[in-house]
Amino acid sequence: MGILERIKEIELEMSRTQKNKATEYHLGQLKAKLAKLRTQLLEPQGKSAGAGDGFEVVKYGNARVALIGFPSVGKSTLLTELTGTESEAAAYEFTTLTCIPGVIHYNGAKIQLLDLPGIIEGASQGKGRGRQVIAVSKTADLIMMVLDGAKDNVLRHREILTAELESVGLRLNQRPPDVYFRKKKTGGLTFTATCKLTHIDEKMAYQILHEYKIHNCELLIREDITVDQLIDVLEAPSRKYVRCLYVFNKVDMLSIEELDALARQPNTAVISCRMKLGLDQLLARMWEEMALVRVYTKPPKGRPDFEEPVILSSERGGMTVGNFCKQVHASLLRTLAYANVWGASAKHTPQRVGAQHVLEDEDVVSLVKSKDADKEELRGRFSTTKRNDPDRIADRVRKEKLKT
Repeated sequence: MGILERIKEIELEMSRTQKNKATEYHLGQLKAKLAKLRTQLLEPQGKSAGAGDGFEVVKYGNARVALIGFPSVGKSTLLTELTGTESEAAAYEFTTLTCIPGVIHYNGAKIQLLDLPGIIEGASQGKGRGRQVIAVSKTADLIMMVLDGAKDNVLRHREILTAELESVGLRLNQRPPDVYFRKKKTGGLTFTATCKLTHIDEKMAYQILHEYKIHNCELLIREDITVDQLIDVLEAPSRKYVRCLYVFNKVDMLSIEELDALARQPNTAVISCRMKLGLDQLLARMWEEMALVRVYTKPPKGRPDFEEPVILSSERGGMTVGNFCKQVHASLLRTLAYANVWGASAKHTPQRVGAQHVLEDEDVVSLVKSKDADKEELRGRFSTTKRNDPDRIADRVRKEKLKT
């Protein structure tokens, strides 16, 4: 029996099982088995037969946004309007067959926008190049789910796409659960909860851990989690928590009442590519969702450079002064003494801070090197320090031969 058949069998058994106190432990074990099988389904099977057509593109810019949706909802037209990159658009479905990149220049940042082929129901199982599309979307900092707002069942389409993405480990608009988990070699299972648990108990946690063949570990739960969230903790390497913005296109074909109802949905933006409506608001919302931070540089005895900011984000290293130094030059953090900061993150202007200081949008930073920075740069070939190492290999002390 293949993996797909086993998945369908478990899903059928879960649908037939009534949900009550007597069956909750059995359902928890079935969910764990289902998560393990779906993870195996995503793993590459066997050796590659050779080089094929590339689908992934090289990362470029300060952030990456992926366009995901059903065929013929306006993804290619949206890419053309936002980036100027020509992507083929037609009245028939599956016009885009590969990943087409473009670059958005917004607020001094370069944001890479990827137009992915349309996916269909069952994409998580490999239908219609679904695995390749979802694999590329896992590398994005933000997912924009483009939907056809003119269709009657558009909210149902959103539920189908969300379920397809979550079945392969993408968690949309969620945060990782506050759970500490560590495997051990010996000592058995240690279960600790610092709050009242309403969805899971110690017995269910032990059954799920045994399903993963984990018999020695330390589990500390700091919030009221569900069974699915505990499975996500155990499957941590294959889980990706990413922001998602639901973009409803073709709203020019709706009435005012229908448009107002869609616009009030959470994490939603309404646009019309044909009429060019709402595109500026979409860019502003995209910038807000990614939480990018612009930081301007200032020489110690000069004026700030407001032309080319350094873009920081929590997804790519963090927004500290230390990460700012790494973005400018790799050696700056090693020679940094302190930094002077002007802006919203400073308590007074200027404030002298260290490498752990968290910066905010449109801060100005001036880096100051330590006094020993010049000496560090001169070390190496021209080092003046004396060494006790022998000059010749023959002068080194030889080790005694092993006794046999």
